[in-house]
Amino acid sequence: MALRLSLGRDFAWLWRAYAVSALGTWLALDAFPMIAVLALHVDAARVSLIAVAGGAAAALLAFPLGPWVEYRPKRRLMVRSDLVRFAALATVPLAYLADALTYTHLLVVAVVVAVANIVFVGASGSHLKALVPNDRLGDANGSFESVNWLSTAIGPPSGGALIGLFGPVATVVLNALSFLGSAFAIRRIERPEPAPPERRAGTSRRAEIAAGWRVIAADRELRLLFAATVLSNSLIMAVSPLMTFRMIDDLGFSPLEYGLGVGVPCLGGLLGARVSRPLVARFGLRAVLVGSGAGRLPGLLGLALVGPGPLGLLVFMVSQLDLIVGSGIFTPAFATRRLELSGDRTTARVLTAWKVGGQVGIAAATLAWAGLAAATGARTAVAVAGVLVMGSVVFLPWRTPAAPAQPEAESESVAQGAEARAGSVG
Repeated sequence: MALRLSLGRDFAWLWRAYAVSALGTWLALDAFPMIAVLALHVDAARVSLIAVAGGAAAALLAFPLGPWVEYRPKRRLMVRSDLVRFAALATVPLAYLADALTYTHLLVVAVVVAVANIVFVGASGSHLKALVPNDRLGDANGSFESVNWLSTAIGPPSGGALIGLFGPVATVVLNALSFLGSAFAIRRIERPEPAPPERRAGTSRRAEIAAGWRVIAADRELRLLFAATVLSNSLIMAVSPLMTFRMIDDLGFSPLEYGLGVGVPCLGGLLGARVSRPLVARFGLRAVLVGSGAGRLPGLLGLALVGPGPLGLLVFMVSQLDLIVGSGIFTPAFATRRLELSGDRTTARVLTAWKVGGQVGIAAATLAWAGLAAATGARTAVAVAGVLVMGSVVFLPWRTPAAPAQPEAESESVAQGAEARAGSVG
C-alpha cells in the first residue's frame, strides 16, 4: 500500500485496475481448454488449437496496430480494450446456458480477446511511462508483478473449486466482470494524459508498422531479450494446454487439484517479485536478468516427470515453483529494461511488435507441440520442450555493452529513418 501511495493516487487506480483484471484472468486460467475438455469433449490436439488460433489470428489482425495505438490517447484505448474483452467473454456463458456453445465459438472469442490484449499492452506501456517517473518504473513493475503472482496463487485453486461447484463457465463470468472493474478503475485516473504524437505527413503505413520492429532490431540488447523471451515463453505456453489435458484427462486429477498444483507455487512468484528490485540494486540488472532467466528453465523439463497421485502432484508443484520464482524475479527487471530501451515516441510500437512476435511464437510452438503430442504422446512432447527451452539462455544479455545505451534518441532516430526510407518508395 505504501508503495502505491508513494507513486501517487492515479497510479493507485491503475494498480487497482491491474489487480482486478489479473485476479479475473487467473481465476479463469485455462478456462477455455477446460471447457473444451469437460463440456465439448475434444481431444488434446483441438485443445491446443484454441491457443494456436487465438494467438496466430490475433497477431495477424494486430500487426498494423502499433502505429494506430501510438497516435491515439492511451487511456481511452485501455478502457475500450477492457470493454471489448468483457463483451466477448460474456457471450460464452450465455451460449453455454442456451446449450448453443460450440468449439468454433470458443475459437472466435479467443481471437477477439487476444487482439484486445495486444491493444491494451501497447497502450498501457506508454501510459505507464507518462504516469510514473523513469526512476520509479522498476518499483511500478515490481508492484504489478507482486499482484500478478498473488492473483496466480489465489486464482487457479479458487477457479478450480468454482468450476467444480458451478460448472465449466463459472470462471469466465468472473473474468468478464473483472474487465468491467478494470475499465472503471482506469476511468478514475485524473491526471491529464500527454497528447499522443502526431503522424508525420508523407510517411507510409508500411514504414509505421515496421518502426517497432526496426527499433528492436537496431538495439543489440533488445534483440537478445526479444529472442530469449519469445523462445522461452513460446515453449512454456505450448506445454500449458498439454499439461492441462494430461493432468485432467490422462492422470485423473480434479480441476481443484490442478488449480492447487498451479496456484500454490505462485506464492514463490510473489516472493520473486518482492526481491527482484533489491537484487537489481545489489547485483545489477544484467546479472539478475541472466541468473533468473536461466534459473527458471529446468522446471519445464520437470513437468515431463509428473505422474499420478500425490507424488505426481508434488513433482508438478516443485517444477512449477522453479519456473515461477525465476519468472517473478526476471519479469520486473526485464519489463523495466525494455521500457528504458524503447524510447518515448516508439514505446507503443515496440510493445505491440513484441506482443505480436510473442503471439506468433506461441501459436507456432503450440501448433508444433500439438502435432508432436499427437504423434508421440503429451509426456514426450513436454520433455522435448524442456530440453529445447534451455537453448534460450544463449540469448540472455551476458555481455556488457561497450557504451551506455541512449535509448530514446536512438530508437526515435531509427523509427524516423524507417519512415523516411519507406516513405520514399511508398
